[in-house]
Parts: sequence; structure tokens; C-alpha cells
Amino acid sequence: MRGLNNKYFLLFIISGTMIVLDQYTKFMVTLHIPLNYSIQVIENLFNLTHIRNSGVAFGLFADQQYEYKALMFIAISTIAIMAILVIFHQNPKSKKLVQNGLILIFSGAIGNLIDRTLHGEVIDFVDFVVNGHHFPAFNIADSCITIGVFLMVLDLFFGKADSDSEIV
Repeated sequence: MRGLNNKYFLLFIISGTMIVLDQYTKFMVTLHIPLNYSIQVIENLFNLTHIRNSGVAFGLFADQQYEYKALMFIAISTIAIMAILVIFHQNPKSKKLVQNGLILIFSGAIGNLIDRTLHGEVIDFVDFVVNGHHFPAFNIADSCITIGVFLMVLDLFFGKADSDSEIV
């Protein structure tokens, strides 16, 4: 029973920290950087750019215009969050990469869901430039999702198979 409590305590602590950090940085960007304005941090490499993304990751579907787009993304996010929690619950406690990956994906999904609920779109601000080409702007929630997926892929390719794992 102790492992069960630790697993959910970890979910609460990490996701709580990441969600607060995500929302705080978005609030600070909104407060200090006008919409569609950039502040150069490292010349020809890194900017803080306040943009709004009405699409999904990396601006996909942002150009699509229809009345209930934000509501649809909120519904999809909510279903995904519930699925993440079910998978997290079923994940064997020995699968630490998967567990941490799911915690980060959950954190990012909640962070961006808060934006969609409050603003109808997501606040992005991390803007990298490589050889004069801008990588799509993103935020801490997006970073959590990306790192979480990476951890799960790592486990898929390099994790040991647990045929007798205890599900917690």
C-alpha cells in the first residue's frame, strides 16, 4: 500500500509544481510582453515571443476557423487527461520511465487545458531560431508533454520487459 501512496504523491507533487510553473511563466509573459512581440534573449538563437495558439501542438490546426474549435480541444484534452490517469493507475510501479512520462504528459495537458478554458487558446512564448528559421513557439506545458513522450519511447525501446510486474 505504501508504493501506491508514493506513486500518487509523486503525481501530485510533480504535476502541481509543473502546472504552477507553466501558469506562472504564461502569466509573466502576458503581463510583460505585448501580444506578438519578441524580446531577444540570445541573438540568432532564443527569443521570448508572446503568441497565442488556437490550434494544437506546434500550431497545428491554428488556421482552421470554426465556432466550436476551442470547445472541441477542451473536450479532447479532458478525455486524454482521463485516459492518462487510467494508464498511470495501471502502470506497474517498476516502470519508472513510463510513470514519470505520464506525470509530465498529465502536467502539460492540464497546463494547456487551463489556457484553453480561460482564454480559448494556449499562450506560447519559447521561440528558438536555428539558421534563421523559427521553430514553432511553445511553452512549459508543451515541453512537459514532449519530454514525457520521450521518456515513454525510451522505455519502449530500452526498458526491460516486466511480464510479472505488479500493477499498482
